[in-house]
Amino acid sequence: MSDSLTLHGIGVSVGSTYGPAVPVRPAPGVDETEPATTDPAAEGERIHAAISQVSDELLRRAESASGEAKDVLEITAQLATDKGLTQSVDALLARGVVPTRTVHDAIEGYVAKLEILGGYMAQRATDLHDVRDRIIAVLRGLPAPGVPTMTEPGVIVAHDLAPAETAVLKRELVRGIVISGGGPTSHTAIIASGMGIPAVVQTRGADDIVAGELVALDGGTGEVIVRPDADVQAEFTARQERRLAAVAAYSGLGVTSDGHAVALLANVGTADEAARAAADDVEGVGLFRTEFMFLDRQDPPSREEQAKTYTEVLEAFGERRVVIRTLDAGADKPLAFADLGAEENPALGRRGLRLSQAREELLDTQLDALADAYHATKADMRIMAPMVATLDEATWFAGKLRERGLPSAGIMIETPASAIRAEHLLADLDFASIGTNDLTQYTMAADRMQGELGSLLSAWQPAVIAMMKAACDGAKSADASIGVCGEAAGDPLLALVLVGLGVSSLSMAPSRVPEVRAALATHSLADCQAMADAALAAPSLKEARDAVAELASS
Repeated sequence: MSDSLTLHGIGVSVGSTYGPAVPVRPAPGVDETEPATTDPAAEGERIHAAISQVSDELLRRAESASGEAKDVLEITAQLATDKGLTQSVDALLARGVVPTRTVHDAIEGYVAKLEILGGYMAQRATDLHDVRDRIIAVLRGLPAPGVPTMTEPGVIVAHDLAPAETAVLKRELVRGIVISGGGPTSHTAIIASGMGIPAVVQTRGADDIVAGELVALDGGTGEVIVRPDADVQAEFTARQERRLAAVAAYSGLGVTSDGHAVALLANVGTADEAARAAADDVEGVGLFRTEFMFLDRQDPPSREEQAKTYTEVLEAFGERRVVIRTLDAGADKPLAFADLGAEENPALGRRGLRLSQAREELLDTQLDALADAYHATKADMRIMAPMVATLDEATWFAGKLRERGLPSAGIMIETPASAIRAEHLLADLDFASIGTNDLTQYTMAADRMQGELGSLLSAWQPAVIAMMKAACDGAKSADASIGVCGEAAGDPLLALVLVGLGVSSLSMAPSRVPEVRAALATHSLADCQAMADAALAAPSLKEARDAVAELASS
């Protein structure tokens, strides 16, 4: 009789696999036997040296990483050497606090401030906890916490993985990742997906998996089986072989089996990332996140600096479309040069276009730079604004683009307000793109950074699907095109539902495009519409996904 155990989580990176469990090394923690500090100056130098060592190691890892992983590592290295953090260390040492407790308390104080800000900055808390644990490990002369050196293939099991760990995983050895914490938009989910590693997050019971135990996982369904028998192993192997065969069979333009075109685009955040994506089999860029040029600076990038970056991106894609989102920052991604003051609820505050209206000069410079790049290249450039909720905002933004001779004005649909009123907001615009991550958190009133709310943060929630249908219906009435650039676009099964709702483009991490292309090629538009109807009629997330999965396999 099999003693296998089935666990359930949220699949965030498709693929079926199995292998021996490789639990991460635990954090060392504060040394409770450490003697009291008698020489604060000397201990301060020792801690600062440990901080520098950790920061340098993160930067070395960044050099071998790419894309979002590289960006995250570089930002984390900067956080490690923040002046406020070092000042807090010195103050605690002066009070006689022992070194490892000093590092712990100083970083916890920093984390508390970031968590108050919420959103993007709250997500940095995971990064800082990793920095804390690495510094303490250096001070204690212990191995750094995280994934042990792997010489054989296995499945990594952890509560969560810090960016420093996820970014340097060896794809040939890591068969899969099972996380008990995290969430659909966590670093682990995003980076695992970008690397094509099957991954499941929010897996209750994963913390009890023992090193060496065989673990099977399906990164599409979220199913995790501990100690699978031979039949289960064979089934998971067959699933993966079928998936890879289907992916390999298709290339080129996105199209359903009956010839309905669906553009398959890439999400990118830097010029280097865009250059890499341009070499992939994608039809263009569906989301270029321009805020990476603005973050972690004391002054905004100049018109010339921005124009250079935009020109590089446009030239990399030639005649293919490039959709550029204007600055999406604010209280949840604070900018030193655009501080509008503290807000009690940053996710509902002055972010996105609201910040651009408060600091209009930032948007004006950005649009001037975009105009320079457009007139220099005459590329297929389309520009959209984030966090638009009213017709006045949409009209104001479109007017600024047209003043500069910029073509194709659009907006992000990220709030229930813009989804429900899409017909009116798009009356004078050319297109819209649904940001499923924010639309989901606002529809379900669930903070997207709160991993414990993972099930509420799924775009499979029928209420979210209904919001997306309202947006698609509104866009159709306004004769505007509509796409999706949130994480949902990269889920092959959910992509079929989105096409059935009426979207004409799907933008995702480039690594996800082959899976979505294959799913489209093996289903007709009528199939997609039937799946959308089934998802809308379902009373729950699980029943929505199950109903669509059954139709897809029939």
